[in-house]
Amino acid sequence: MFIGLIRKFKLRSKDDFKGRHFNGLMIIQAVNWYLRYSLSYRDIEELFLERGVTVDHSTLNRWVLRYAPLLEKRLRGFRKPHCGQVRIDETYIKVKGQWKYLYRAIDKDGTAIDFLLTARRNIKAAQRFFRKAFKEDRLFAPTHIGTDKALTFPKTIQAMKKENILFNSCLHEVGKPLQQRIENDHFRLKRVIPQSGCFQSFHTARKTIKGYEAILWLKKGLGFKGKWTINEQINFIQNIFGLNNPLPR
Repeated sequence: MFIGLIRKFKLRSKDDFKGRHFNGLMIIQAVNWYLRYSLSYRDIEELFLERGVTVDHSTLNRWVLRYAPLLEKRLRGFRKPHCGQVRIDETYIKVKGQWKYLYRAIDKDGTAIDFLLTARRNIKAAQRFFRKAFKEDRLFAPTHIGTDKALTFPKTIQAMKKENILFNSCLHEVGKPLQQRIENDHFRLKRVIPQSGCFQSFHTARKTIKGYEAILWLKKGLGFKGKWTINEQINFIQNIFGLNNPLPR
């Protein structure tokens, strides 16, 4: 299955870098650096200068906004199904000086399920997230959902049962200990997000966060068994973009 997906992406990727002044390997390296480490665009500009390559930080920004959503879209097909016991929570992301809300879901083993950045924290936003996370395939609907004490979740879960997105037998569990794993997962995501001057618009935040989440999926292994080194992760990214050569040193 995975080999088939990679072949399909290779066929699609022939136009991914069409019209770019830099080669695909360099672009993907820059995007990976930005999404994987707590680096600014100017930091990456300097890293390229050390290698004798001049790339303006505004160009790096355009690369991330173009390829981060594409990376997330292509990695979605490689994630393993969740175990049925799901943890859902929202965390805060600052956009242009204002707090916005990032809904996220993982299972009890830490497997990523989905995420959604919203402008508000209310029932409508929670319902949008549940539909995005669980509507596609009801066979994989959760059997248990753990949340905090936010009043939006009980009403949302009842609404999702009426829409047949969740099974009527799905249990809703509330408690701080249940949420410890997803709160730790929030930290893993947010520690690589630059703390100042990061998101200047909601549109930019949504696109970039897709890339941050995708790299976190990749770090977790996407369900692959055995070793999963940084070199293997980078090679995997290169494969789904049709780039088979090793990165330049």
